Parts: sequence; C-alpha cells; structure tokens
Amino acid sequence: MATAQDQLQTPDRSAPIYSWPANPKHKLDEFGIEPPLDDVQREFQQTLRKFAVEVMRPIGQKLDRMTAEEIIAKDSPFWDFHKQFNDLGISLGMLAEMEPKDRSEMFCILFEELGYGDGGLAISVAAGMLPQYLSMIFQNEFLMDRFPEEMLGCWAITEPDHGSDTLDPQGMIRHPDSKYGRPGTTVKFKGDKMIINGQKSAWVSNGTCADVCILYAAADTGDGADYEKGCVLVIPMDLPGISRGKPLEKLGQRGDPQGEVFFNDVEVGMEYLLAGPEDFQRAVYCIHAEANALMGAIWNGAARSAYHMAHDYAHERKQGGVPIYKHQLVAYRLFDMFRRIEASAALTRRVVHYNQAADVPALQAAMTAKVTATDLSFQIASDAIQIFGGNGLTHEYPLEKIMRDCRASMIEDGENHVLSLKGGYYLMDPDKL
Repeated sequence: MATAQDQLQTPDRSAPIYSWPANPKHKLDEFGIEPPLDDVQREFQQTLRKFAVEVMRPIGQKLDRMTAEEIIAKDSPFWDFHKQFNDLGISLGMLAEMEPKDRSEMFCILFEELGYGDGGLAISVAAGMLPQYLSMIFQNEFLMDRFPEEMLGCWAITEPDHGSDTLDPQGMIRHPDSKYGRPGTTVKFKGDKMIINGQKSAWVSNGTCADVCILYAAADTGDGADYEKGCVLVIPMDLPGISRGKPLEKLGQRGDPQGEVFFNDVEVGMEYLLAGPEDFQRAVYCIHAEANALMGAIWNGAARSAYHMAHDYAHERKQGGVPIYKHQLVAYRLFDMFRRIEASAALTRRVVHYNQAADVPALQAAMTAKVTATDLSFQIASDAIQIFGGNGLTHEYPLEKIMRDCRASMIEDGENHVLSLKGGYYLMDPDKL
C-alpha cells in the first residue's frame, strides 16, 4: 500500500518560484523599493548618491559651523559646492526634452539625492534654478538667453508683513474681515520701463548671494499697487538700487544663505517682465506647484539619509551584549521608519508624474507631497536620534543637524497648515455645493 509520501507528485521545478532560496528573503539595496530603472537613470542615481555623500554632506557640515557671513564669503566651501554641482552637467534643458514619465523620474531622483546629501544645500540648488526654470516654462527666449543656468538664482516672494499671504493672492483662506494691506514690494509700469521699490523678507533663499532674481511683486499700472494683480520679473541682482540685508543666522538649513533684499527706485526694461498682471495668477500657481513637488522629493531624501544612519548604527551599537537591532523595539521602529519613507517617496513620485503629464498641474496634489514629506522628515530624524540615544544629540553625528534642517522645511515654501487649508479648498467641488 502506497504511503502519503509516495503519493506526492514530483514537482516541475521549472517554475520561477523554485529559484528562490529555501528560506526566502529579499535584500533591498541602498535605494529602497525602487522600481527598475534603465541604465541612464541608474547611473544618474548612483552618481548623485556618491556626490551627496562625498561632496554635499561634508561641505554641509562645515557650513553648519560657520557664521552666516562666512558661508557666503568668496573663499567659502559654499561656492566650491555649487561649482562641483555645475560640473555634473545637469541641465534644465536636458529634463525638458524628456517625455513626462522619464522627466518625472529624473526630477525625483535628482532632488531626492540632493536632499540625501544636505537639505540646506539642496534648497539652495532648487531656489537657484527657479528664475531659469520659470523662464523656460513661460518660453521666454530673452530671459533664457540672458540668464544661463550657471547663474545662481533666488526667489523673492515673501515679505516682512506678508508671509503666507503671498501664497494666496486669490484670498481663498483669509478671514472674511482681513485685508492684504499695503504691499511690501511694488512694480510701477512707466512707459517702456518698470520701477521697483520695497523689500522682501529675510527668508529669500540665496538672497544674500544670488546673481539673478525671480521677483513676485504687486503691480501698479497707474491706479495704485495691488498684489492681486501682481507681476513677475526676472532681473539681475547687480542693478543700481538693489541692496541686500545681513545674512540670516538661523536654526537649520545653514547651507541655504537667506537674507533680505531691498529695492530703491530700481529701473529695468520691459523685456525683463516674465508675467504681467493678466498672467500673475498663472505664475503664482505654477511656481508653487513646482516648488511644493521638489520640496517633497528633497525631504524624502533627507528622511532616507536619517533612516540609513539609524539602520547602520543599530547594527554597530551594542547594549545588553548584543547589537541593539536585536531588541524588538529598535527593529519595530526601523520598520516603521522605512514604511513611512517609502510611502512618502511613492506619493511624491506619483504627484510629479501626474503633474508633468497634466495639461494643468494639480497644486493640491503638489501640496500633499510637500506637507507629507516635510512632516515625515522631521519625525524620521527625531526617531533616528532616539535610536542613537545620547550620541544622536552630539555634533559628532549629523543627525541633530538633519533634524534642525527638517524642522525648517515645515515652514518654508508654504507653512504646512496653511498649505493644508488651501489644499482643502482646492479639493472642493463647486458642482456639489
């Protein structure tokens, strides 16, 4: 009589599952749950990761211990970093020529890896591209030729009395009794010239050292200045009448030099106008859709760098005679960090792909990427410090710096609660009201 063992069929071991180990386990590489990339994309990613670790991280740590004025001095490593980044040969034109899917993937890879290296320097690069990037989106040939990509840019929109106000020229989220008030910076149209007067706040990224500025301001076409019918200019920063405030001393992102910019009867030709009053709402919407998306990618990268440091440390550090990774709570915390990073990175990539392919980008989608990634990055940095224990609080390890950098991200490019409120109104369907 045949036994149960004899009755077992001999399996057809040509099925792919039989190539698995008897005790299956997949080891992820340093890039996490990354869908297959083509050879160009993978090389791009690996080159940027090497640049992030070997160039950005050590320079960022040096800048973090320098005064704000030393950071922008001629002999500062800040300038060496930007030179080395330019030497990588990454251009906006290269990205613009790609199909939306490929462009979105390269966009996310670029800014995730820059964020992995140093959040402040990544923001400096991103802000530095905005004048040229918006000129390219608006297809303004004069401005694209006038300001090559090697020129460091800044984005002047926030004002001392109007921080989040500048995100909301439509007044979508203001209290019914509130008014914008007097604009901080105005552009008066006078014949074939524009006259700029006013001030932008201390939070202008690269404001203390940029070569070129994309300026968002109230427009005065003859009946007084009004930010709701503003304008956008792209101008050189060496024009007579432009001055800069003292570089800002601040908690984090010290690799992103910020400071006030002042305009005193600055005269410039109409050829430097990127968007007049009729296009102002388009220009505000456009730059925030782009900036919020790249913020998502940058701070996902910063979160991943904090996670990797904690993951490595958990293998090295011993307590109770074993690596702390063997303690249940540490393993649980690392898994929790990992899953949240992967979810946030996937969201950002989905948003960027969607907006690159859409006729009109979804600003509310870009806001989800920014708010999710920046909130997450601060939480991950804090969790990583908890794994390091007291060592995480010291300057010997970069985690306390990463946490300071991440904390600033929750305020810049739109404070997260303000973005969430405005995003909620963008989700509203008027047809259902």
